[in-house]
Amino acid sequence: MQKLVVGARKIDVELTAGHLTAFDLYRRELQDWNTRMNLTAIADDEGIQIRHFLDSLSCLLAFRLPEARPPTADLRLIDVGTGAGFPGLPLKIICPGLQLTLLEATAKKVRFLEHLCDQLELEGVRVCHGRAEELGQDPAHREQYDWAVARAVAEMPILAEYLLPLVRVGGVCLAQKGENALAEVRSTERALALMGGQLARLVPVELHGLAETRYLVLADKVAPTPDKYPRRPGMPAKRPII
Repeated sequence: MQKLVVGARKIDVELTAGHLTAFDLYRRELQDWNTRMNLTAIADDEGIQIRHFLDSLSCLLAFRLPEARPPTADLRLIDVGTGAGFPGLPLKIICPGLQLTLLEATAKKVRFLEHLCDQLELEGVRVCHGRAEELGQDPAHREQYDWAVARAVAEMPILAEYLLPLVRVGGVCLAQKGENALAEVRSTERALALMGGQLARLVPVELHGLAETRYLVLADKVAPTPDKYPRRPGMPAKRPII
């Protein structure tokens, strides 16, 4: 796990022996399950360390911002469209007190996540099988989270409708984006405003082992989301608010 160790150190994250044991188990389980079902196209050791684990840990840069609330034991975070657990589970490994909800629409990935959480003996993790549009209208989840995060799920106008209804006023949405982040953000102002959000900042991320610059796009929840949002499943993607 040397690539992960070196890369994490460059973003001021020191991995302990316990962290490395957990990440190595995660890697092995991901590779094993990936031989039977399509969990990820990136399944080689180096790719998992850099493009999955290290990329997920880059979200910690947002937690450290002066205006951010750090991941203490009572902080609630939802990872929307988590897939094989990214970025939520790597963040949970580093911040064990985090109260984490993993939302995934694909049943086979949900089974993997449940198995993995059991293998890692993680507490304070809830795995939900469903869609963001559904949870965003569920009182048990609507405006209940301090942070909502998403990685490689959809473009920003769509993500605004997925994430902001889940976040309490005063909370934060975080979208992990690639080099097109600036262009996406320009088309998101209307969607953010309608959902009660406001663009806060873009944080550039340079990851050891990756040539391209990545970005953390942060939006603050400044007002309640109107009841009609999110729209029914499929509508945000079919008719994005731009």
